[in-house]
Amino acid sequence: MFSGIVQGLCPVTSIRRDEDVAALTIELGTLAEGLDAGASVAINGVCLTVVAVNHHDVVFEAIPQTLDHSNLGKLGPSDRVNVERSFSVGDEIGGHTLSGHVSGVARIGNVRPRGRSKEMTLKMPASLMKFLFDKGFVALDGASLTISEVERASDNILVNLIPETLARTTFGFKEPGDQVNVEVDAATQAMVETVERLLGDSEWRKSVGLT
Repeated sequence: MFSGIVQGLCPVTSIRRDEDVAALTIELGTLAEGLDAGASVAINGVCLTVVAVNHHDVVFEAIPQTLDHSNLGKLGPSDRVNVERSFSVGDEIGGHTLSGHVSGVARIGNVRPRGRSKEMTLKMPASLMKFLFDKGFVALDGASLTISEVERASDNILVNLIPETLARTTFGFKEPGDQVNVEVDAATQAMVETVERLLGDSEWRKSVGLT
């Protein structure tokens, strides 16, 4: 599990693509210390398994489905990614609990400077909009962010990025048109889908006096 607090902005050193799997080597620096094969690490918000550790270089493998349903498939050598190691029981969680299972991919629209901060508009997959609310949480490329505004008519959300976030994550160099991985809040998703399922059940509606 992860918290959405990005711990490092790390470069991709190599990518080897075979027919059934891609091997990504990422220089994690001090984040590689104590990391063993089999551990889980969030790369741009995607939970990947460590295959090998060579000093500060760490190798991960990703199947085609992962590459096709996230922005990992667009990475190249020298690109930088957001990195977070999984948290341990008892650790402080400064963001919100994440699984590293990406819900979809959003596209960046407008990026407007606000002094040293930035306001960013993102076009979301329409299927995810029902899980997003003003002042709610969303994970973008693995970074836990608060939603400033939801524009349901256009499937857009707005987030504000403080200087610290811009300095420590990929959002410092993201541009309009770039794609970011999205993970919605699991508790919100479960609640919305449960309500939808119950409201679609005529027997349940009858039992509670709604029909």
